[in-house]
Amino acid sequence: MLFPDLEKLTRLVKRAAREELLVDFGHSDFEYKEDGSVVTPADLAMQSRLEVELKQHWPAYGILGEEMTESEQLAVIASEKAYWCIDPLDGTGNYAAGLPFFAVSIALIIDGQQQVGLIYDPVRDEMYTAIRGEGTCLNGKPIDALRTDITDDKPVIAEIDLKRLPAELAVKLVTERIFASQRNIGSSAIDWCWMAMGRFDIYLHGGQKMWDYAAGSLIFREAGGRCISLDEGEIFRGRLETRSVLACYDKKLFDYWYRWIGIPIE
Repeated sequence: MLFPDLEKLTRLVKRAAREELLVDFGHSDFEYKEDGSVVTPADLAMQSRLEVELKQHWPAYGILGEEMTESEQLAVIASEKAYWCIDPLDGTGNYAAGLPFFAVSIALIIDGQQQVGLIYDPVRDEMYTAIRGEGTCLNGKPIDALRTDITDDKPVIAEIDLKRLPAELAVKLVTERIFASQRNIGSSAIDWCWMAMGRFDIYLHGGQKMWDYAAGSLIFREAGGRCISLDEGEIFRGRLETRSVLACYDKKLFDYWYRWIGIPIE
């Protein structure tokens, strides 16, 4: 099977994001889907364009997109062929509200494993890429030399999606306040990338869909980070499932939070 040309893929995604997303940013219509989430014409236009162009360049790969029906998504996984897992616009609520935190997220899944991860933030023109076993890059440069590592005098910044966490854990976080400051920027894709960059130190999320973590968790792991589901086990398991997230780059901080949450480290 032909492995994708990463440079070609990044050019394709960057051009599509600029033409389909940035052009209407700040003045887009939106509507609500059955699950209560927001969808805009840009979501649909971006997914349609990606489907056409990805099939044109890599016809052997299937496509699993957020805006497909669940039966279509399950059929892609059941086919056992390699496929792209895409979120054409992660952070749709931000996009519709004119908040500059949204991204395109694409992962290539082969034999049930993430092999390539790509996330593009068109507002900041940041292209994050990772290949399994080869590390993570930002705009083509290894991320190791770019990231901000945690130090003893650096305040711990936690990126936390409170509303999806178990109520008991959410209350514990609010009352015990074991972090210096907390954020929730509303885009899982950007969350993962900013964790990889060291802009955040701890990441807690109570429920991400497959397209929310497929590319991002690979990008973060290949940057040297540690992540696991609060339900235990690997976050990505090649299934159409919602997974909780605990992620941290620093091992000591990861172990401390894992124990604090109440799951023993083996």
